[in-house]
Amino acid sequence: MSDIFWWVVYPYICLTIMIFGSLYRFAFRQLTWAAPSTEFFEKKWLKWGSPLFHYGILLAFIGHIMGIIIPLRFYNMIGVSNHLYHLGAVYGGSIAGIMLVAGLIILLIRKVVFDPVRVHATFADFYSVIALLIISGIGLYITLFLNVTPEEFDYRSAIGPWFRSLFTLSPDYLLMTGIPVLFKVHTLLAFGLFASIPFTRLVHFYSLPATYPGRAPQQYRSRARYQSGRQAD
Repeated sequence: MSDIFWWVVYPYICLTIMIFGSLYRFAFRQLTWAAPSTEFFEKKWLKWGSPLFHYGILLAFIGHIMGIIIPLRFYNMIGVSNHLYHLGAVYGGSIAGIMLVAGLIILLIRKVVFDPVRVHATFADFYSVIALLIISGIGLYITLFLNVTPEEFDYRSAIGPWFRSLFTLSPDYLLMTGIPVLFKVHTLLAFGLFASIPFTRLVHFYSLPATYPGRAPQQYRSRARYQSGRQAD
């Protein structure tokens, strides 16, 4: 009975909260949709933490699509062997995970150490960073230590089909009963994070910031200097 709750009921609860909560926020609280910049309060740590986080989570997202969304039979059809996929998953996943974890650690330290940033951070801000850090940390551990063993667990034959079965409204929860514990924890925490999206700044990921890597930095001007300049004129 517990397996049915965790692998059928719980995912649908989380996805329902994510979808309808996001729609409500977009319709009635659209001004809070974007994530306001804190560059004005501190720049040096943000300069390193933010790109590492954004690039890392983008690569991790692509990796999850390749491993969970795309069926195993597609790779067999195009001639990608399990060994070749495994090499790409380990090396690519390690790079993405290290970038993501490093960026999150930098951003978390920044929120704690610098008073202006900490004062303007909400509980939801700390929750988002810490939850992401725990989830990505578990994922990185799985990639670095579990997926390099000879008896590695092939998530494409269990977690992938289960995840896709949720969207066909025929969840096969039996696929998840025998998987390693860390994979279960990683998956359940990820769904919990999905449910929190409408209540945190993570909601701005819907905006698909594809132009972020090439955007110009935001410029700030001192109001005092601006006013003194006007008085001199």
